[in-house]
Amino acid sequence: MAKILVTGGAGFIGSHLVDVLLAKGHEVRVLDALIPQVHGENATWPTWVPSQVQRMIGDVRDPDVWVKALAGMDIVYHLAAEVGVGQSMYEIVRYMDVNTMGTAVLLELLSRGNHTIQKLLVASSMSIYGEGAYQTPEGQVVFPMLRDEARLRRQQWEHYWGDSDTELIALPTNEDKPLQPTSIYAISKRDQEEMCLSVGLAYNIPTVAFRFFNVYGPRQALSNPYTGVAAIFSGRLLNHNPPLIFEDGGQSRDFIHVSDIVQGLVLGMERDEANYQAINLGTGRQTSVLDVAQALNRELGLDIAPEIVNKFRAGDIRHCFADISRARRLLGFAPKVRFEDGVRELIGWVSQQTASDKVADATSELVARGLTR
Repeated sequence: MAKILVTGGAGFIGSHLVDVLLAKGHEVRVLDALIPQVHGENATWPTWVPSQVQRMIGDVRDPDVWVKALAGMDIVYHLAAEVGVGQSMYEIVRYMDVNTMGTAVLLELLSRGNHTIQKLLVASSMSIYGEGAYQTPEGQVVFPMLRDEARLRRQQWEHYWGDSDTELIALPTNEDKPLQPTSIYAISKRDQEEMCLSVGLAYNIPTVAFRFFNVYGPRQALSNPYTGVAAIFSGRLLNHNPPLIFEDGGQSRDFIHVSDIVQGLVLGMERDEANYQAINLGTGRQTSVLDVAQALNRELGLDIAPEIVNKFRAGDIRHCFADISRARRLLGFAPKVRFEDGVRELIGWVSQQTASDKVADATSELVARGLTR
């Protein structure tokens, strides 16, 4: 059995990964900063972090922390990161410092060779794609940049073919699509991915970068207004407030249950076929943001209509969902949780939680900085 370090292991995805690794008999060490935005003020270790886990509180920007965390470990899952697309556009130094430079500290230590690490697995993000892949009316696959702002101001939300009013057709996005990150968060995740893959290849440390699509499930931080949309909407509904939906709600993503993300992460450790590659982890299913709000409403037994603001945020994309052919082929990855079943489980957990609704404050911050139109 392996000795495994999980950074961010007290968080949403990391804690579920820890559970599975322990169940498989591995020895697990968790490094987490327990930041207030995720874990609350004066946070202590969450109850879901098992007692047999070796626990370290520390900052990934500190080389001394990494030296202690890496000591004696065989595998590193680097999941720790600042998360939040909108917030990253005005806390630029913080996001780049933690995500990019924190990863650089890890990699420089690994480059010195005085370690026992046999594999590195890093959390990347679908946000690095920018817009997903599309098809023209003639069947040509295209990769458009951000939508035309003049059209958005007229509430024409889709991507159009040239100057016409013909909508492009959204396609599943595979790993070969050119990367077009449209936020500081996305740029920092691209940095993490590319740095880990290049350093891993240079120093013969097998490395896999997983591009997570929109993850949801129990333990997601309901009071963090910059977390995933399912958790944000759940927090709003728990407080009997309507989910806030930008544009018209027709924008779509690929919502994947946290247990399926963990499945992919574990396969990446156990198998070598994906070494030195980037791998999509999604379901391949396209779901609109409005559908998510309605599903949560139904499962909570509420009838709170979402507030569709018909405005847009700078850098927002319209459609992106995963082509998971590479993950299936190389890792045998097969998502198991249907969205409808996953939402039912999420709501079972959400119904037992309390949440501070901070969405209005976060939205006001975006408005004050001119990031909504």
